[in-house]
Amino acid sequence: MKLESLRIPPRLRAFAAGDAQVFDVTLVGDRVQAVVPSASQAHARGTLLSALVEAHAHIDKNYIVQEVGAAEGNLFAAIERMDKHRAGWTGETLRPRMERALQEAWQSGTRALRTHIDWVQGDPPAALAVFEALRHEWRGRVELQFVSLTPLDLFADFNAGERIAREVKRAGGVLGAFVYRNEGLVHKLGRVFDLAQDHGLDLDFHVDEGLDADASGLRSIAQLMRARDFRRRVVCGHCCSLSVQDDAVANETLALCAGAGIHIVALPTTNLYLQGAWDRTPVPRGITRIHEAAARGLRASLATDNVQDAFYPYGSYDLLETFGLGVQMAHLAPAGEWLDAITVSPARALGLAWDGRIAPGCPADLVLLAATDENELIGARGRQRTVIRAGQVLEQTQ
Repeated sequence: MKLESLRIPPRLRAFAAGDAQVFDVTLVGDRVQAVVPSASQAHARGTLLSALVEAHAHIDKNYIVQEVGAAEGNLFAAIERMDKHRAGWTGETLRPRMERALQEAWQSGTRALRTHIDWVQGDPPAALAVFEALRHEWRGRVELQFVSLTPLDLFADFNAGERIAREVKRAGGVLGAFVYRNEGLVHKLGRVFDLAQDHGLDLDFHVDEGLDADASGLRSIAQLMRARDFRRRVVCGHCCSLSVQDDAVANETLALCAGAGIHIVALPTTNLYLQGAWDRTPVPRGITRIHEAAARGLRASLATDNVQDAFYPYGSYDLLETFGLGVQMAHLAPAGEWLDAITVSPARALGLAWDGRIAPGCPADLVLLAATDENELIGARGRQRTVIRAGQVLEQTQ
């Protein structure tokens, strides 16, 4: 298969391009065989991306907003509603919702997805068994990872933390925690790091998911990584409080994160919905400092987070929709220079075998957008795509 006259964003290239901006791409079997400059550089017929990577989702929670109601800006009300609903979850009720999420992600062009699974006691939740079955069934289509999403305070229970870590290790997952202005923060985080070191686990935190300037979870995680010389991968999602801290404090925290090698994930849909007052037009935007992080070499990922639940009553598993909102919300311009936020950056955060940069020999897992230039990326043509998996056209969406 030959794809002619396409733009490939510079951050998605792993080949020497010179001054060329438009390329012809040849696919043979399940690989990209060649990428060469097009004879004419005047016009492009579309924009070529590597298949998309979802760094932060909750496929155990989705599609229940009609049952629990929307929290309308109240994070802890949403948590309380979901806690009550979770009590009735079974494998039979979870599986259809989780399958629906994967089908949406697959059709939109996603090749890998990391989901957080609510894990609020020492014993494994019902969603874990469903996830493990789906991970096996979806192998070769969507690469699936999971994170145990546990309230940080539960790790004060030594035995509960040990049981969680052992089960996460057995199931090939990532150890996680919800971190927000906890008492004894550093001590409890230290316990999470102990468990990760003892069991050889990567870490993924929900951290500082609010607009309180005194939230210091992100800074504490970076300091612990450096103090312990922690070498495994660490991802921090949300980091909203960073946006309302003094510039000097925020920049110092980001410098610590850069030195520690933390991966940052921003969640524009849920955090725009939850952060800020609801009795007036919200001034804070509830998104972390993406530009300032990038200036220090930390290229943040953009991810979906919640879909049609108490935390966010709208949405879908289309990362291009999330990307479009993130571009406008955080003023990510030119937009084409930030397409690594849903391809390369999350691939690196998740430790995938392919980092998503396109070059001869890379997998022919691609998304071809109808958008021909920068100004069409956000809009109808930016959402119109052809999904190519293993060199074959999977899906065309209007």
